[in-house]
Amino acid sequence: MSGEPSIAREHLLAIYQQSRAEFPKECCGYILGAGADAELVPCINRQDQLHALDPEAHPRTAENGYNIGGKQLLQLVRSFESDKPARIIYHSHPRVGAYFSEEDTRAAVAAGYPCDYLVVDVQEHGVIEAKLFRRDGERYVEVERFDGAAG
Repeated sequence: MSGEPSIAREHLLAIYQQSRAEFPKECCGYILGAGADAELVPCINRQDQLHALDPEAHPRTAENGYNIGGKQLLQLVRSFESDKPARIIYHSHPRVGAYFSEEDTRAAVAAGYPCDYLVVDVQEHGVIEAKLFRRDGERYVEVERFDGAAG
């Protein structure tokens, strides 16, 4: 992809900081709108709560899954009918790399949200990179890559 990056540098750095702060658990959130009007919405990962309530239905923990819920999910869903829709949903992959997993694909296809997904590769020593994925039929393909940040 050429031209201006699709994510403002300050938003990317804030996502990286959130990824490091929540490590070794996955962080999550979304970006509403575009350009100078874009707004970063960091979210609470509810995956551990769901796992504790029903580990059979929710076998993943926050170390290998994420779940946006409550008011934050409601704001996300409502944004698609607003003048400032969510255009990127993000989450981190602690210790495993920036790729769009089969679980990510299943969840994204089922949700059907009209947006891209950013996955952040976060390791003990910092963020290696982030990759942006876009839906292409029943799969998601990488459309942009961002350098990481140490520490």
